[in-house]
Amino acid sequence: MENPKMLTTYKRLLGYIKPMLGALLIAFVGNTMYAAVDSYITYLIKPIINDGFVAGDHRFLAMLPLMVIGLFLVRGTAGVCSTYFMGYVSRKIVLIFRQQMFHKLMKLPASYFDLAASGKLLSKITYNVDQVTQATGDTLTTLVRQGFTLIGLVVVMFVISWKFTLITFLILPFVIFFVKYVSTRFRKLSRRIQNGMGDVVHLAEESVVGYREIKIFGAEQQQNTYFDKAVTYNFIQEMKMNLTNALNSPVIQFLCSLMLALVIYLSVGRNAHVISAGSFVAFFTAMGSALKPVRDLSQINNNISRGVTAAESIFELLDEPDEINSGDKTLSNVKGEIEISNVSFRYRPEAEWALKNISLSIPAGKTIAFVGRSGSGKSTLMSLIGRFYQPTEGQILLDGVDIQSLELANLRSHIALVSQHVTLFDNSIFHNIAFGARNNATEAEVIEACKAAHAWEFIQHLPQGLETQVGENGLNLSGGQRQRVAIARAILKNAPVLILDEATSALDNESERAIQQALETLKQGRTTLIVAHRLSTIEQADVIVVMEHGRIMEMGNHESLMKDQGIYAQLHKANLN
Repeated sequence: MENPKMLTTYKRLLGYIKPMLGALLIAFVGNTMYAAVDSYITYLIKPIINDGFVAGDHRFLAMLPLMVIGLFLVRGTAGVCSTYFMGYVSRKIVLIFRQQMFHKLMKLPASYFDLAASGKLLSKITYNVDQVTQATGDTLTTLVRQGFTLIGLVVVMFVISWKFTLITFLILPFVIFFVKYVSTRFRKLSRRIQNGMGDVVHLAEESVVGYREIKIFGAEQQQNTYFDKAVTYNFIQEMKMNLTNALNSPVIQFLCSLMLALVIYLSVGRNAHVISAGSFVAFFTAMGSALKPVRDLSQINNNISRGVTAAESIFELLDEPDEINSGDKTLSNVKGEIEISNVSFRYRPEAEWALKNISLSIPAGKTIAFVGRSGSGKSTLMSLIGRFYQPTEGQILLDGVDIQSLELANLRSHIALVSQHVTLFDNSIFHNIAFGARNNATEAEVIEACKAAHAWEFIQHLPQGLETQVGENGLNLSGGQRQRVAIARAILKNAPVLILDEATSALDNESERAIQQALETLKQGRTTLIVAHRLSTIEQADVIVVMEHGRIMEMGNHESLMKDQGIYAQLHKANLN
């Protein structure tokens, strides 16, 4: 492990084992006993031949069956303890990693998800975490069990013939050089495979989610080509790793066989040293048995390389900065007055301004509509109010308090959101409405919210009513039904600030009229911010803000803006055609 970064990562990885030292100690003792019994059984060959069969020690031969039973009973017990407790350690680490990674995802800022591919994130939580077990439980088991077995066999060889044993050490420099080369190659290939698996999962997820677009645009073959390229690349890297792994053991065993052949020659050749038959068989068996520990230990570095490479990608995620939550103030009994003062924003330092010098006073309880062409900055401004991003310049106040100084959960507790792209979770309708802070809501409260959102009309006719499963992202419901469920969720939250980002875009005209009536009731006593392309839905707003290229171009009610014959009047005319 000559790479300093790799060593640092492995030390950090081993830190996860500290809380499980008790289980690790039991596994260590079990592996040690297992190795000791294996070594002693090999040494036992010498007295069996010399004392039992050559010297005819019948008492020793009579005790031998009981010794064999006892040794294998100890060996079996030790094996069970080591396997179970080491398995516990490695799977516990996987559990901890997956929990920490998922909890981290819940804390990451929106900017991280803007750049990260969801498929690659899923690959880290699934594939990469499993690879970590190779650098912890599996590797430690091999290191202790096979390491002590090798030490025991070397001790046996020294006891039988120290001269022959020293001869076998001539191979050590060649083995070390080869193991170092294989380790470097394994680390490089492991990184390629893990990145490749991220591409495979990402492509598969995209194709599952976007299957309608793929079929309607005839892109099946195109997606097949992309996917085939990704899995073929991974296949080639895995075959390179398999070849490296396949060559690893035979090369090391061949080097060991040279020493084995030399020992045989010196033992039975013309100038052979004097050695008893039992000693020769025991020494020869010990050398042959040592090949397996040598082979397994030679793969430790490879397994560590693969696991540590996976751990590096996991720690990269865990080390990502959390969503900024520096505020410590809290508000209660919020009225909903919002002041936007000279706010400018861009997503990255080198990017164009998404918002520029936005100033706007929104009185509590009023309905403000934001209109404009796509890319004008409407949804970006809504994201800043929910503090999914931080303003590059300027500030936003809620009831006179800078929202940056508010504790994040407290700020968001005062805001309800219904977006154009409704997110429903693969659970019941009840779960999706009584969501988050309102998960303890009663059935009566949920039904009341459904009625207000005109969702009860279809929910009550479903076979399982509120317990109907909506499917992945609500695919068991129509687009209009999904949006009404989302509106019911916002109604149940009963927040003083309501953001409707294209909330009625997927509704038919009849449903839209019903929702507009529900929203009229809902908006009473609340500050409502509406982003809409269908201008007919916002004609009754107290103020309509017209945005273009991240700036406020016009502002007023429907009648005044139509009289001005400006951008709004043009958009309204185009909307009616």
